[in-house]
Amino acid sequence: MKNKFQKSLALGAAFFALTLTTGAAAPSVDAAPNGPTITVYKDPSCGCCKNWIEHLVKHGYRVDAKDTPAMAEVKRTLGVPDALTSCHTAVVNGYLIEGHVPAADIARLLKQRPKVAGLAVPGMPMGAPGMEGPRQEHYQVLSFDKNGKTRIFASY
Repeated sequence: MKNKFQKSLALGAAFFALTLTTGAAAPSVDAAPNGPTITVYKDPSCGCCKNWIEHLVKHGYRVDAKDTPAMAEVKRTLGVPDALTSCHTAVVNGYLIEGHVPAADIARLLKQRPKVAGLAVPGMPMGAPGMEGPRQEHYQVLSFDKNGKTRIFASY
């Protein structure tokens, strides 16, 4: 009887220890991003837009993706300067985000709150978030105002 009790006690202790170690290491299934919500307008068939959204979610942002085939009209309506366009356009806390802007730069924008309309990565440079691949191109994140005047916000 004593041997059976010891085995039960040891098994219970092992189960308890396993529960503690796996519970601490495993992320909660109910864990939700705690960053601001970014509304992303994208073409429904664009793969790199989906990759950029995954990058945002991985960095704690909530994403409200809006599929639309009328991206040129979305950009025009929101006020994205023609020279800065890329494949997707987003809005977060009153700022425009055009193209493959890294999540860290969006966080810096939201923390500093400069008097700009938004940030843009014109075109689709290889190596930018959502455009990962075998090579890395040099690219810049530009801040822009409502008149289209730009400044370098970050370089990669």
